[in-house]
Formats: sequence, structure tokens, C-alpha cells
Amino acid sequence: MISAIFVLNSRGDVLISRLFRDDVSRGVADTFRLQVINAKEVRSPISSISGTSLLHVRSGDIYLLAATKQNVDCALVFSLLNQLVLIFRSYFGGKFDEDHIRKNFVLIYELLDEVIDYGHPQNSDIEALKLYITQAKNKNKLAAVAAADDDKIRKITVQVTGAGPCPWRQPGIKYRKNELFIDVIESVNLLISAKGNVLNANVAGQVVMKSFLSGMPECKFGLNDKLLMAKEQRGKKAPGKKSNGIELDDCTFHQCVKLTKFDTDRTISFIPPDGVFELMKYRTTENPHLPFRVLSAINEVGSTRVEIKVTVKANFAPNLFGQHVIIKIPTPKNTATCRLRVTAGKAFYKPELEAVIWKIKRFPGGAEFGLSGEMKLAQSVSLEKKGWSNRPPIAMQFQVPMFTSSGFDVRFLKVYEKTPYQTVKWVRYMTKAGSYEFRI
Repeated sequence: MISAIFVLNSRGDVLISRLFRDDVSRGVADTFRLQVINAKEVRSPISSISGTSLLHVRSGDIYLLAATKQNVDCALVFSLLNQLVLIFRSYFGGKFDEDHIRKNFVLIYELLDEVIDYGHPQNSDIEALKLYITQAKNKNKLAAVAAADDDKIRKITVQVTGAGPCPWRQPGIKYRKNELFIDVIESVNLLISAKGNVLNANVAGQVVMKSFLSGMPECKFGLNDKLLMAKEQRGKKAPGKKSNGIELDDCTFHQCVKLTKFDTDRTISFIPPDGVFELMKYRTTENPHLPFRVLSAINEVGSTRVEIKVTVKANFAPNLFGQHVIIKIPTPKNTATCRLRVTAGKAFYKPELEAVIWKIKRFPGGAEFGLSGEMKLAQSVSLEKKGWSNRPPIAMQFQVPMFTSSGFDVRFLKVYEKTPYQTVKWVRYMTKAGSYEFRI
């Protein structure tokens, strides 16, 4: 698996190094500094140098580097590196910079040894780590608790090892007001050709819960899954009715979900952890509802002038609004000036991005806004010679509250507890742009 972990600053100086295997030396960090950090442009987070694979993520001015000589699952390594960043930020008050790293050498090495065992990921749950790895000011307090109550140590063991009936939730939790918050967040990925054909369209979603429930409640979560709804309709003997369910291509669940029940009857049953957790992730490609459509027209007038026209239309209900809509329209590399006119929002030319940025704070559903302009080129040369023949696509960023592109819908959420109580439930939907692009 992973042979070594390095933490480097923006200059390439090694701040932390931890070797888990003997097949990699500390010299790979110098190679990474020379060939990656000192390079003008980092094209890939994966580098292969002399038979050693170097995988890195960057957080601010800090590089977190994993080195291995084996054929590893890159997605797993990147997931681990990003989780390490979250762990360090959680311990350092939301910050992960060189100053905090230098002040917490011992703590970082302790965390690395707990999270990774001989190069294999072991335990990366932040709440579980905080039960027995604390900052120095809290160590005496933990020791006192351990000496006073051996039962707490047993709870820590259950939390870390996963032994016991419900290791992710401790018994005895009490709240004056029992609440459940559900966030359904979807990212729409889209690529449309210059002729208007859809080349790629899919939706990646997640269901995030915030649980403030007393006791050990069992929850039953219902969504408009096509297989389940079709089964229910057959049971009601209504074959003429069409279900409005969605077809999930794949989905993953939190460890609290009873997978055997989901496999047999598509029921999502679970005892929730306390606080915030991700209940499930899913992906669907079946006819996603695209929230925005972009039409563009480019007219090259001679060799020194380009006329551009872009129209954006919102394809959702009029009672909904898109927020923080940003359209990035590429321009030729030798663009000198831009004259722009828009029917809504603000547009301006950014030479460093080689693009026109068009911002609309509030985009009503069903509305259609346009941008038109003229770009003057600095030199009297053809656009073909400047690389404008390979035009980058128009990219969009946006958020649309109370809207799901896949049609995902929370049908019900039931809470069962031995001592019945009233539960207040809140559901919120949000669709945002992933890679949302239109070729021109």
C-alpha cells in the first residue's frame, strides 16, 4: 500500500516525513520538489518517477504527499490524503498551515501512526480519534476520566474497533428537543457539443443528515426509488399508473445502514450517529433535468475583431431562483479590449483568465438573459494561428435551492424509539454545478 507520507511547504521543504515501508527513501521528497513543486504548471496530482508513484493533494501552501511502489487504488489514496487534511484541520482549529504543523509535530506523528498501520489505512474517523488522541492541555483530563470510570474506556474501544451492536452511537444521549435535518445535495455534470448534442450528463448526489435525537432511535428513510415504487404499484394492482421514481446507477451508504434490508426490499433502515453524517451517496444518468441551457454564437469579423452572443435560459419552475450564477466565456489569447452588454447581472473581461466573467446573483426560473459583445484583438493575425480553433467550452457555476436535477425526493422519514417522542424534521434540497460545460 502506501510506503511513505510527506508534508511539504510551498518551497518544497519537508516538514513531516513518515516511512511505513523500506522500499522508499526520503530522497523521493527532493525529487518531488524538483519535478513537481518547482514546475511552472502541475498537470496531474499523480507522478511516476523511477518506478515510484507520487500522489499529492494541496491545501493552501501545504502539500500532502503519498509515495508507493505498488499498484495501489489511486482513489483510495486521494480519499485518505483528503481525510488527513480534514483531521489536521479539526485538531488545529480549522487551520492547516506551516506554523501549526511546526507547533504540533508530536501530535501529527501520533495521528499518522493511528490512521495508517504499515501503509494501510486503519482508522480515519475524527470523532473516534478525538476520544483517545487529544492535545496536551486535555491529556490530564482524559487520564482522570479513565481512572475514574473504566466504562468510558470500554466505550472508546467499541468506537475504535467497531465491536458491539452499535459502535457509531453511544447510549444515553438526551436532547430537550428532538430534531432531524436532511440535506439532499446534487452536483450536475454536463458536456454539450457545439451542435447541441448531449455528450455527457449525470448527477452525483449525497444525503447529509444532522441528528439530534435522544436514546437509540431506529430510523426508516424512504426515497422515490423506481424499483421500490414499481413494486408498491404492483401490490396496489394499478399497472396503468406510471411511477415518478428515479433509477440509481450506484449508491453507497454509511456503515449504520442495514445493507441486508436494502438488498431484499430496498428499505433504508438505520440507527443514526449523533451529529452530522453522510447517510448515502448516489449517481444517476437517467434523463437528468438540466437547470440551465446555454446558446452561443461566435462571428469572426476579419482578423482583428470577434463578435459574441450568449443566451442563458433557466429550465426550472418560476417560483424557484438560481443563486450565484457565474458564466465563464473564453476569449482569444490576444484579446485587447472587450465591449460587453448584458440584460441582467454584470459582465467583465479578465485577461489573466482569458475569459469574460458574467455574474448573475438571482436567476428566476423560466427567465432568459443574454450577453452580447465585441472583442478587439491585439495583433492582425488569424485566430487559427492563435489556437482559437480549439475553443475552450463555456463553463457555468450555480446553485438552485429546493430543486433536484435527478428528481430525487424524500418520501418519508420515520423515527422509532422505545420511549416515544415527537420529532421535528427538516428537509432541504440543493442542486449545484459540477463540471457544467457547453462547447462553442
